[in-house]
Amino acid sequence: MAVLTPGFHGRPRSEHALPPGQYEVTDFPVLSAGPTPRVLTDTWTLTVTDETGGRREWSWAEFTALPQERPTVDLHCVTRWSKFGTSWKGVSLDTLFADVETSAGFVLVGCDGGYTTNLPVSDLLGGKAWIVHTYEGSPLAPVHGGPARLLVPHLYLWKSAKWVRSIQLVTQDVPGFWEQLGYHDRGDPWREQRYQGDQ
Repeated sequence: MAVLTPGFHGRPRSEHALPPGQYEVTDFPVLSAGPTPRVLTDTWTLTVTDETGGRREWSWAEFTALPQERPTVDLHCVTRWSKFGTSWKGVSLDTLFADVETSAGFVLVGCDGGYTTNLPVSDLLGGKAWIVHTYEGSPLAPVHGGPARLLVPHLYLWKSAKWVRSIQLVTQDVPGFWEQLGYHDRGDPWREQRYQGDQ
């Protein structure tokens, strides 16, 4: 039987875990496919369109008046960095979809600058995703997607589209910007779904 020094309890356990192939960072790297849009909140709107063409739109004032949540989540970028314990404030997709009647299984998210990304509806509901406008207690900086970005922390960060403006519900999956260039349609970091063909 092993003899342990009194007071030894083994290695401390972290509340965070790294997905395969990732490394931890303490900064927040900035990666974008193009120039950073500068959007004023007095002209910003968010639109949800269902598969029949029905629309629901919020101005900035209407959006920020909705019930707010404060998720603290880990982020995992497809470029292999992870950042633990990031704090945000925003509106749950459950709130935004509460009055939307749909049988669509997918969304195509649209952003200022022309960026798009596709996701299954099931990855947005059930407390899994938010449209966030505050990071670590301050308004979200434009380089990180401000004034508002999608936050889907259980998927690689390219799915958390910056500068979000629209969510279109669709009955068939439509690849977005990076997905058309060979990135995985779903992007689960725990399964290393980086590129098309990854399981």
